[in-house]
Amino acid sequence: MPKKLPRSFYLQDTVTVARDLLGCTLWRKLDNHLLAGRIVETEAYLGANDPASHARRGLRSPRNESMYLAGGHAYVYFTYGMHWCLNVVTQEEDIAEAVLLRALEPVRGVDLMRELRPKAKRDFDLMNGPGKICMAMSIDRKLDGERLDGVTLFITPRDAGVRDDAIAVSPRVGIDGAGEEAARWPLRFYLRDNRYVSPHRHVR
Repeated sequence: MPKKLPRSFYLQDTVTVARDLLGCTLWRKLDNHLLAGRIVETEAYLGANDPASHARRGLRSPRNESMYLAGGHAYVYFTYGMHWCLNVVTQEEDIAEAVLLRALEPVRGVDLMRELRPKAKRDFDLMNGPGKICMAMSIDRKLDGERLDGVTLFITPRDAGVRDDAIAVSPRVGIDGAGEEAARWPLRFYLRDNRYVSPHRHVR
């Protein structure tokens, strides 16, 4: 198995981390199983000055406390009363920036993922959305604040280079309530023409 990403990776600029996570692999140890998915879509959230961030204007609560940890931890939150979402915390402690994992390509443990997500009829539907990732990998609040270089949850580097022209950029998804300007920020990154990406395009 490749080495885990070092802590220094997560301390980079959040937009850089969001781009550089593409092609990396998220691993989840679940009992005696090891699940893995290649990251194919991300979104950057830029803390206090980002109207779409849970830490906008410096907001701090039990829900988003993990965002304020040092880069290299997981921030897991519940949304729409039904879905868990997994974020990669970036930057130094108390900066509260993060990258939302929006879509993964399953690479290990697919049979168990199918059991965890029985509604998915095709493998490329297993994790083509942030809530689907958490269902397919059994990720919930218990993993909030988890280190991303540990045993239960970790990320390994790209197995091959991802060229700049293979990365597409668009505004983030589903944040219209954050204001017109923030809704247009080009902070969503995904692998162009990858069938495992969520159904949202708006490519640039």
